[in-house]
Amino acid sequence: MKYILLFILLSFGAWAQNGDKKQYTTFKGIVIDSLDRKPIESAAVKIDNQGVYTQADGSYSSLVPYGEYTVTISMVGYRTFRRRITFKKAELKLDISLLNIAKELDEVVVSTQGATKNVDRTLLGVTPMSMKTIKKIPAIMGEVDVLRGIQMLPGVTSVGEAANGVNIRGGTTDQTLILLDDTPIFNPTHLFGLFSVFTPDAVSGVELYKGGIPARFGGRTASVLDVTLQNPSLTQTKLSGGISLVSNRLSIETPLIKNKLSMLVSTRGSFNDFLFQLGSERLKNIRANFYDIATKFFFQPNQKNTFTFSGYFSKDFFQTDLLGTVNNISATSTQYDYKSLNASLKWFHLFSSQLDWQTSAIYTNYQPKTMLPQLNSSNTVDITSAILYRQLKSELHYNPNEKHKLTGGISSIWYKISPGNLVPNASTSVNPITIPDENSIEAGIYGEDEMTVNAKLSVSVGLRYAQYWAMGAGTVRRYQSGVPLSDFTVIDSTKYGSGQVIASYGGLEPRISAKYSLTNSSSLKFGYNFIRQYLQVVSNTTTPLPTSRWATSNDYIRPQSSHLFSLGYFKNFKDNIYEFSMEGYYRRNENVLDYKPGADFVLKPNLETQVLQGKGMAYGLEVMLSKKKGDLTGWLGYTYSRSLNQIKQSDRYEEQVNGGKWYPNNFDRPHSFNASLIIGQGAHHEFGFTMVYNTGRPFTVPTGIVVFDGVTYPFYQDRNNARISDYHRLDFSWTIRNPSMRKRRWEGSWTFTVYNLYGRKNAYSVYLRTEAGIKAYQLTIFGSPIPSLTYNFHFM
Repeated sequence: MKYILLFILLSFGAWAQNGDKKQYTTFKGIVIDSLDRKPIESAAVKIDNQGVYTQADGSYSSLVPYGEYTVTISMVGYRTFRRRITFKKAELKLDISLLNIAKELDEVVVSTQGATKNVDRTLLGVTPMSMKTIKKIPAIMGEVDVLRGIQMLPGVTSVGEAANGVNIRGGTTDQTLILLDDTPIFNPTHLFGLFSVFTPDAVSGVELYKGGIPARFGGRTASVLDVTLQNPSLTQTKLSGGISLVSNRLSIETPLIKNKLSMLVSTRGSFNDFLFQLGSERLKNIRANFYDIATKFFFQPNQKNTFTFSGYFSKDFFQTDLLGTVNNISATSTQYDYKSLNASLKWFHLFSSQLDWQTSAIYTNYQPKTMLPQLNSSNTVDITSAILYRQLKSELHYNPNEKHKLTGGISSIWYKISPGNLVPNASTSVNPITIPDENSIEAGIYGEDEMTVNAKLSVSVGLRYAQYWAMGAGTVRRYQSGVPLSDFTVIDSTKYGSGQVIASYGGLEPRISAKYSLTNSSSLKFGYNFIRQYLQVVSNTTTPLPTSRWATSNDYIRPQSSHLFSLGYFKNFKDNIYEFSMEGYYRRNENVLDYKPGADFVLKPNLETQVLQGKGMAYGLEVMLSKKKGDLTGWLGYTYSRSLNQIKQSDRYEEQVNGGKWYPNNFDRPHSFNASLIIGQGAHHEFGFTMVYNTGRPFTVPTGIVVFDGVTYPFYQDRNNARISDYHRLDFSWTIRNPSMRKRRWEGSWTFTVYNLYGRKNAYSVYLRTEAGIKAYQLTIFGSPIPSLTYNFHFM
């Protein structure tokens, strides 16, 4: 692959040399603070998507080929400057005063477009959200949450309050690639699904790709959630944090070598188990705590090179008296202990204003563990598993002229999955179990060109080639033909040594998006994506547990694939204060996973005997209206969507679900309505409201009962043949900034929130009990209003 990278480098270098024959403008200037008139260092000066950073004295300089470009100058804490400029002379000087917005009422910006207008971007189904916007959304127990923020957008749902992840356009949780500074997050929640793992004070922004997914992303069939940590300041020390009922937070960013090296450290911890007393009876015996730490080092030795190191560590403990049966172990409770270590190292090199290169080394180690304290014993039996993810990738960006933005890169991923180990410790009545590790490699090469065809039409064309290998050491079982796979039909096995290829898959993954401008303020967009997924969660629950089993593709479990078609209309009103979008989509999946009736995935070596594969289909319409400026800001969104599966692996009854007919999957919620409104009352008061409505998700009810030896058993015929009641909720928040009414370096604010304002008893799930027959009961997580008070501070 190094030869492929060398070829790409030489090719781009040759193009750059040809570009040097053109006429250039020396574009320079100084960027200063609008309040204190001091220079701003490390502000990003972008000409279209390429550019430079300002130096310590606020100055910048860049060579720009003649032409018309969008110039964007931005810095965290300042209002972004944006202007369309024509470069047609030898020198152009532009001095800018950026408006400091640290002390003013922030705008709410939720849009399918980041740096430019809603209608201008070629890709559709892309939604950026800033942390300032997410922090305005009323939060449960006052805890700012990235995942709950994006759940307010059209096409994004979850199965309930304690959901482990999000479902994008009817997809499963594992079909969304969640990244934190390019490192994958395999369990995105704390407290068993109540809050996300992203430390709010360290995150700079969130970008959700649910339609047009760039070629640089692969491995997930539904969407990509890209979360980035902020770059620490090279010149100024800043301190921020907060105290709430759930967690305490503290963040510091400071220069270590002024104008060269800086550091960000953000920590958060929660040890307030008593809060679960506010929930239902089933939550009263829960014990839970977590802590996490995010850090980032930013090193800029010169204007051509930038090095960043990002690290993240989290640890959770969760205990419940709801017991599961594992190898007939008699336990007093079930305890979950899981942790994740993520790290990324990046080198960015700027060859010229047209060409730059970034190389990254990425590492994730996710280690969940289940602990079972034995009855009448001091011993605890452990069930352990792990995911080790290592990746190297390199990417080039080249802008030969104003009509083309070229991207190319290569990537290699090494997976090592430890499916499960049963560790008896001091127990003499429990036998140890070790499930062999799964090793695999996924390699990819990709290229993309975003081109302007004419004043009306722009197109983004991408192509990714991915190749996957399931590697030894390992054993592949061979089963009797013509009968369902089971422990009883194994007739032979083949052993593979370390480094031997067990199975391989791969192929081309094309991407295309097109934008046609109807007017200066409206456009029509089309997109198509094809993606394969080689890593998936295998679960028979609606929200996978932290210990849910992850599995890579092999001889029997084929990779999932997705064809996604999107069409959208985008319109801006009144000087871009209002944005309207309407998107329709249709996705067809192959080799989707579902479980056999009675499937058990814990400590099973032959996973292929527990699952079935078939087809999936999702389609829908998403409508959104947002207001970005003024005393009243926010957005309204409505989604109609369907998500269906068809599992018919063969004509045998045991290898079908619902007789091979299409049926709604666990995440099929046809109607969804979200509203988020922020009401500003001057510089010191702000009120927020959110309203959520979702159709109830499917679940399975018995079609009859069977009595055997005097014991009543439910009889099931069709899967997901009923729905829980519809979900709706209203939340409220009131934020008071600087109660002392004085401007000072220490800025504090109080936020009072009420989650579930009118106390709706929403059903999280329905469970059955045998009481003179079969009776259904509704499980509610939060059936009453949940008030909270949070104090946040910022010092600079």
